[in-house]
Amino acid sequence: MKQLTLGQSDLRVSEYCLGTMTYGGQTDETDAHRQLDMAQAAGVNFLDAAEMYPVHPVTLETAGRTEEIIGRWIAARRPQDLVVATKITGAGSNAVKDGPPITARRMRAAVEGSLARLQSDCIDIYQLHWPNRGSYHFRKYWSFDPRSQDRAETLAHMAEILSCAQDLITEGKIRHIALSNESAWGLASWLNLAEAEGLPRMLSMQNEYSLLCRIFDLDMAEACWNENVPLLAYSPLAAGLLSGKYAGNVTPDGSRRERSPDLGGRITGRVFEAVSGYLAIAQEFGIDPVHLAVQWTRTRPVPTLPIIGATTSQQLEHLLIGSEVTLCEDVRAAVDQLNQAMPMVY
Repeated sequence: MKQLTLGQSDLRVSEYCLGTMTYGGQTDETDAHRQLDMAQAAGVNFLDAAEMYPVHPVTLETAGRTEEIIGRWIAARRPQDLVVATKITGAGSNAVKDGPPITARRMRAAVEGSLARLQSDCIDIYQLHWPNRGSYHFRKYWSFDPRSQDRAETLAHMAEILSCAQDLITEGKIRHIALSNESAWGLASWLNLAEAEGLPRMLSMQNEYSLLCRIFDLDMAEACWNENVPLLAYSPLAAGLLSGKYAGNVTPDGSRRERSPDLGGRITGRVFEAVSGYLAIAQEFGIDPVHLAVQWTRTRPVPTLPIIGATTSQQLEHLLIGSEVTLCEDVRAAVDQLNQAMPMVY
């Protein structure tokens, strides 16, 4: 597995990041540990978690279970070069009592909780799961309206969080702070404030990105390229749609769609037509559709690391093989042509 330096840091991470959001939910602890062992053996040293995981559903009763499973694996294996990213839950989540917004006090308590569950002394990358002011992610762009945002309040919040991050870094509890589900204006504001006040710089951006979800390609791509902020691309398989397992609008037993029939808003009137197009490209060039979808993210202009997640170790084994696949120019051209014909399908 190739490794690279992540953004403006000294962290060396594998080009694939292992997502863990099913651990403790759809994936039991035995198979979760098997997945972690498989990933490590394949050269994956980068894990992504969150205090609210597992998902589908997210509940107060299960929140933190994923980090606990990872923590027991870390305690048993003691991996030397592991890089762990986790997240503080944003406002309104039912994974935290009363769904409070992110504040310095709340972040400090959340860091302590994650450290205890992960059985670690320091979190390598600590991410804000989504901004307090709200965002257009999770299919909210169809009704996005920023008029409720208060600029002064947002900037004061950012200063508070960056100051707290500085204290946590000084105390050795986190190494870097980062973003998730943010916008170009949000990223620019965080970076400008950090530079002006000598506070920690946001290291990376974790947003949804796949052949079916390419909002990142415009303003976000420009901002991340110019500021050397890499993208951690979640849902590169579009919640399994790009694997082809839901083709024909079916719902396989035990699949994510059993728990979330519309796959979080991804099932739309045009999505299966687009999926069919990408499956056809994969077939034409003799590439597994899963490998096409994941490896495509590695071809993008902005440094992009796909977050691969699997319900079972068998699925993960198949995903890991794809790291050796190379996409030729003809494949990329076919993908671009289909995207122009069917953009923004969900």
